[in-house]
Amino acid sequence: MQAYGPAFARAYQLRWGGFARQATPQLLDFYASTAAGQQRQPVLDLCCGTGVASLGCLEAGYPVTGLDLSAHMLAYARENTEGYAGRTRTTGPRANFVQADAADFALAGQFGLAICLYDAINHLPDLAALRNCFRCTAAAVAPGGVFIFDINTRRGLRRWNVTSVDDSPETLVITHSSFDGSGERALLNITGFVRQDDGRFERFDEAVYNTIFEVQTVLWLLLDQGWASAHAARLDDLHTPLSAPEQGERVFVVARR
Repeated sequence: MQAYGPAFARAYQLRWGGFARQATPQLLDFYASTAAGQQRQPVLDLCCGTGVASLGCLEAGYPVTGLDLSAHMLAYARENTEGYAGRTRTTGPRANFVQADAADFALAGQFGLAICLYDAINHLPDLAALRNCFRCTAAAVAPGGVFIFDINTRRGLRRWNVTSVDDSPETLVITHSSFDGSGERALLNITGFVRQDDGRFERFDEAVYNTIFEVQTVLWLLLDQGWASAHAARLDDLHTPLSAPEQGERVFVVARR
């Protein structure tokens, strides 16, 4: 997985929390319909970034462990959820954050729900890493639990051929994305400047890859790594399997232990 530096983490904190903020309530609605959710079992937030989804789970009353490779992202996650630090099951949901690779981790305890948002799964470099992620997550999720994540499809990544400039008082971000539709990776180059506490602007440069994983291959790998079932769905209808998931630009995968 990719780990991000301090300036990019600050820009992410300021600009890119919207997707997780929007998606989390719908994931939790689905979780509440399961036995694990009704028992309020803890949530694992893989590739948690700055902790936006973690905060949503905590606010809904679920204890959360967030995992990310970037120490700088985790610093913001802890800051964003500091009101939940040190709480227990008797006094309220507790936040815990761990620095680790989503393709190589082991955690004590078990979770009723694992989530991974904003195409973070596409950031894994290859099928071996994807398989390892599914294996590690299966070990962390209790029987009867659920793993939900979104992925960009090949069709969705064709929209990446664009250059954009986004300016605000706190950040200037220039993105250039490229994908010819036939390869196995799309590339997003991000250059930006973010205002620091002393008023100076710090530059950052990041190359973000999205690996194309065919949806059917993703579903097969989940079953191969110990998941009892898996299907692709839309965010607004996670219960219903899609008949042609590759026709969507972004799909959500729901796997059960």
